[in-house]
Amino acid sequence: MSWAESLIKLSTYEAEVLQKRLAEIVDRRVACELRMAMLDAEGEAEMAYSAQEAEAGIYRAGFFEGLKIRKARIQSEIDVILIEEAGARDALSEAFEAQKKYEHIADNLRLEARKLQGRVEAAAMDEMGLRKRAS
Repeated sequence: MSWAESLIKLSTYEAEVLQKRLAEIVDRRVACELRMAMLDAEGEAEMAYSAQEAEAGIYRAGFFEGLKIRKARIQSEIDVILIEEAGARDALSEAFEAQKKYEHIADNLRLEARKLQGRVEAAAMDEMGLRKRAS
């Protein structure tokens, strides 16, 4: 295995690792967004319940204050995860760029090797032709 193939293999592995990391980050973000949606649904259910029950109205303000705090906490988690996700996407795009560079270098090396092989074969054919003519 040539050094160029080794670099391609390593860069492919790095890209796969970064893809998995990005998938994990996206999964965490989706889970937080789901928790936020559940809190919204819980707030709507409490609103409907407290509108029907007079006793529940007493606790309504406290409930919604707590709901607001929990939603703010989850939103801050989402914001942090979005920043982490942007960084992971940038790292992944850089890994793909590096992989393409290595593949381009390997292609150029293969092309140069074919050109050299062609020149060697042409020189051998020329030598054979000169020997035939000389005999």
